Amino acid sequence: MTTALRRAEPRADPHAYRLVLRFALLNIVAGALLVAGEANGLVSRAIEADSTSFVFVIVVVFLVGLALALQRVVWTSRELNQARQSEPDQGSRAATHVERTTGKDADSRQTLAQALRLELSQNITIIRHLASSLVFLGLIGTVLGFIIALSGVDPDLAGETENIGPMVSALIAGMSTALVTTLVGGLLNIWLMANYQLLTTGTVRLINTIVELGESRAGT
Repeated sequence: MTTALRRAEPRADPHAYRLVLRFALLNIVAGALLVAGEANGLVSRAIEADSTSFVFVIVVVFLVGLALALQRVVWTSRELNQARQSEPDQGSRAATHVERTTGKDADSRQTLAQALRLELSQNITIIRHLASSLVFLGLIGTVLGFIIALSGVDPDLAGETENIGPMVSALIAGMSTALVTTLVGGLLNIWLMANYQLLTTGTVRLINTIVELGESRAGT
């Protein structure tokens, strides 16, 4: 009797959680590269080279985007698991879509499918926007760096030997800020965009699975 009950229990599809594993692997590899950079002193030097601390602003925006990506990856994986079950739980996106499409004609089902695609696609666009903002923040840091570099140069005092040292120091500090913020913004953009592309793949798979489930149940 116990064996029969165990066989009757629905099993979650292990492939539904592959998205979470890929997300973890991607960020573990990226984190390992970051640790390796810190081991060589590259990260510390980059932070010290930024006299404006604008790098911290870029990092905070990146961490917000990464946290949102994690939340949506977990949600998408959970919904994929529901969509691949024969009877999705009430409240899941699969169950809701099946309920809406049951008994509807082909045109109505197509409209509902388009609405589902739009809704789920919009759910992850904020991550893409945050990734794009990292590049713009890096460019803002570049402008700030050039401002710092040029503000320390006074043509009227450039001919005096004792003023050359401070001018060169200000020039180096400004250029360091410009280069570091551009580099950090670009690298973190690549990191976050990789997570966005991974999430996009999972979202497309979720949409297709739900639509297929709705079509298979349409006549019931």
